[in-house]
Amino acid sequence: MEQFEIREKTLGQILDDTIALYPDNDAVIYVDRDYRLTYREFGQVVDDLARGLMALGVQHGEKVAVWSTNVPYWVALQFATAKIGAILLTVNTNYRKSEVQYLLNQSECENLFIMDGFRDHDYVQTIFDLIPELKTQPRGKLQCPNFPHLKRVMFLGAEKHRGMYSVPEIMSMKAMVSGQEYTERQTMLSPHDVVNMQYTSGTTGFPKGVMLSHLNIGLNGYWIGKNQNFTSKDRLCLPVPLFHCFGCVLGVLAAVNHGAALVILETFSPLHVMASVDQEKCTALYGVPTMFISVLEHKLFDKFDYSSLRTGIMAGSICPEPLMRKVIDKMNMREITICYGLTEASPVMTQTLPHDSFERRTQSVGKNMPGIEVKIVDPDTGLECPPNTQGEVVCRGYNVMKGYYSMPEATEKAIDAEGWLHSGDLGTMDAEGYVVITGRIKDMIIRGGENIYPREIEEFLYRMESIQDIQVVGVPSRKYGEEVGAFIIPKEGCEIAPEDVRDFCRGQIAWHKVPRYIAFVKEYPMTASGKIQKYKLREMAQELFPEAMR
Repeated sequence: MEQFEIREKTLGQILDDTIALYPDNDAVIYVDRDYRLTYREFGQVVDDLARGLMALGVQHGEKVAVWSTNVPYWVALQFATAKIGAILLTVNTNYRKSEVQYLLNQSECENLFIMDGFRDHDYVQTIFDLIPELKTQPRGKLQCPNFPHLKRVMFLGAEKHRGMYSVPEIMSMKAMVSGQEYTERQTMLSPHDVVNMQYTSGTTGFPKGVMLSHLNIGLNGYWIGKNQNFTSKDRLCLPVPLFHCFGCVLGVLAAVNHGAALVILETFSPLHVMASVDQEKCTALYGVPTMFISVLEHKLFDKFDYSSLRTGIMAGSICPEPLMRKVIDKMNMREITICYGLTEASPVMTQTLPHDSFERRTQSVGKNMPGIEVKIVDPDTGLECPPNTQGEVVCRGYNVMKGYYSMPEATEKAIDAEGWLHSGDLGTMDAEGYVVITGRIKDMIIRGGENIYPREIEEFLYRMESIQDIQVVGVPSRKYGEEVGAFIIPKEGCEIAPEDVRDFCRGQIAWHKVPRYIAFVKEYPMTASGKIQKYKLREMAQELFPEAMR
């Protein structure tokens, strides 16, 4: 591993360096529509789009929101905004009208890109409902009392809609901005400028806009790729959302930092993942655990070739050890890594390495990333915990966010006076620095004064052959405060009863950890980025098991 050094570069400089080194390498590929650009071609699209945005009047420091799935212009927009000093504001594809309204107002957003829609949600109609002025006012000169900061709405594609500029129209305006003006805009940028804002998933409370700099995400992306031994010969299959750090940092910036190709899926489909890996001979694949399960259990799994795969990342939620073993054995991902972090940490603070022992790679989230300090502290005292003692995971380094947009109090709660970012996650660290995540502080179940950590029960029950996935939550109880509840997705074709689960536990784990309440479900409530929303499971448990309060 090379020695750590702060590589102070903007995202535009990172891309330009890669274009200079590997101009004819594949950069962006979409298998389902035969879309393929080399790094030279991709760089030209970025520059044309950036100069078009300047011609429209987009200024240094303005926010440019993008509400879209992983369509081809998404990644170009990520670098085009970075090159002109604008801030890309990524919008959750599952957001609805009230959530978009909140985000646009809270962020004081000046520019918005949208696509036509996603699943059953018509984005264009939603925006016309929120901003009826679009239909009557000149394009680019929007004045809307409900969104006083918003100046422009644009369409992330070729279609034309009233009041909006399309991407081809924007790119055609590049002639209005000289090469010198474009260069001057880039020279005024600092790697410490905010380049990206992501709103936390909002599983509790109102979403907060996390401000991340070029240095934050550019350097984090470099090391994420380095820890997978990425080179210009690698080809990354990326089916995770670009609006999330998993897509735009772990994916895009890890690949671009090392000249690797990006094989992007507009939305996740296990069949498209398998076809993309096979057709493009991908060497790396990313996904949250549920995505890997969907691929492994697909009826056509054996029809595709995975021999080209070598590495990748499983992250986003707890990665069960049995699933890791299957991915390594059945998909040839012998060097797969696990990343752990949070958006506020840009996002990765720990990562397993290909040369770690099999046990470390399947039972931990690895050690701290170069340039980042990680420790475990007592949530009550803030004092560092001894090895193998559970506490809150905190980190400090170049990766810590600049803060939450217009939320100074929330920022102070997240980052303490000594610069440590508090994750809200529980974990342990052994004497060699390997971290194991045991759950969220708020996920802890307290049953009659006994602290119970859901992760421990989940890991135990994953050994049960008939269980595909399991999530453990606290069920409110009149007698004990909380009881253990389990939401189980059975494997296809398996019949399982609550008593089977309890029988499997009895005598194997402490009696008070045995799930008292058990529900069988087909899927879990999830965020668009693939995180299971445990708070919704707790709400479901209250409805399903009212007897607990009697």
